[in-house]
Amino acid sequence: MSFSISQASTPSHPLAPYGWDDAWADTFAPYAEQGLLPGRVVRVDRGRCDVVTPDGVVRADTAFVVPRDPMRIVCTGDWVAVDPDGDPQFVRTLLPRRTAFVRSTSSQRSEGQVLATNIDHVVICVSLAVALDLGRLERFLALAMSSTAGAALLGDGTRPVDHEARPLVLLTKADLVPDVTTLSHLVEDVERIAPGVQVLPVSSATGEGVDVFGAIVGGGTSVLLGISGAGKSTLANTLLGEDVMHVQQAREVDGKGRHTTTTRNLLVLPGGGVLIDTPGLRGVGLWDAEAGVGQVFSEIEDLARQCRFHDCAHTSEPGCAVTAAIEDGSLPERRLDSYRKLLRENHRIAAKTDARLRSETLREWKRRGAEGRAAMELKRGRTR
Repeated sequence: MSFSISQASTPSHPLAPYGWDDAWADTFAPYAEQGLLPGRVVRVDRGRCDVVTPDGVVRADTAFVVPRDPMRIVCTGDWVAVDPDGDPQFVRTLLPRRTAFVRSTSSQRSEGQVLATNIDHVVICVSLAVALDLGRLERFLALAMSSTAGAALLGDGTRPVDHEARPLVLLTKADLVPDVTTLSHLVEDVERIAPGVQVLPVSSATGEGVDVFGAIVGGGTSVLLGISGAGKSTLANTLLGEDVMHVQQAREVDGKGRHTTTTRNLLVLPGGGVLIDTPGLRGVGLWDAEAGVGQVFSEIEDLARQCRFHDCAHTSEPGCAVTAAIEDGSLPERRLDSYRKLLRENHRIAAKTDARLRSETLREWKRRGAEGRAAMELKRGRTR
């Protein structure tokens, strides 16, 4: 089958089930004129990737796409231009990403790692087989709400303002909480820390919530995220109607599973939509997530605007609305501690990658140190 520009935007286009639309066709037009083929990356493995094109799936080398830049490494979900012929075939360029889910790596250089691109829904899977870890969920949500427009990641300076990835929290293995009241309380606990985010209990064993989830992800691309044992691959198999993803039983002691999914795989759902299943995440370091942290902890930022001082640290300052909310019980102290922790971590990561921010941070530390020493000297003078 050959590809032509005239059929690029038709609903019957062979890439339509993978998310191809008129906007992608317009973006790809210059590459079509060069005789290249459009394709979507469905899997990446050791510098090569599987790309679905109008002519079928090809195995392509990614050497042409700046492999030394971690933010430009070809990722599952990317739309690319590939050679129509050649042995081996190569990915010639990445199309500007609409969105990308990025976390920081554990390296000392604090590089970003792109986990999935061009996504419409970030689905955070939380197993009810173990106690809820609200701190970890807040971290996932902050990253999900900071899913950045990939065009900026590719350096062309543009950012679509009308496209963002929307988070969704799935409470998996809901059949393990048979009491309806208890399950309702768990949903409410998550809703309190996830403002504006839909929280849905699901069970692959009983089918609870699966139809609703299928309808949500039936349009666009969704990525499944969570730790090992959260039931991501089982849920993917349920939506697919067959055992495509290998799964293993989670440990009964702590509910953790083995990393049975080792690569990120893009799967077309029979009911419509595209699903990216990912390996279990041991850690989710923040990356450029200040905006997401602000959204997750919006009630704290709303309170902070009511403080007497605009640079209030929410510790012992007079007229602090945040500490007042903690004292009257309307704001849990755990919530403020989590907010501070995530902001510190995000600022530390940003400072490692931004020379100007490092300089500003150093000046701020020196200023506070000088103020502290001056206050101490004043105190000593009064006690003499």
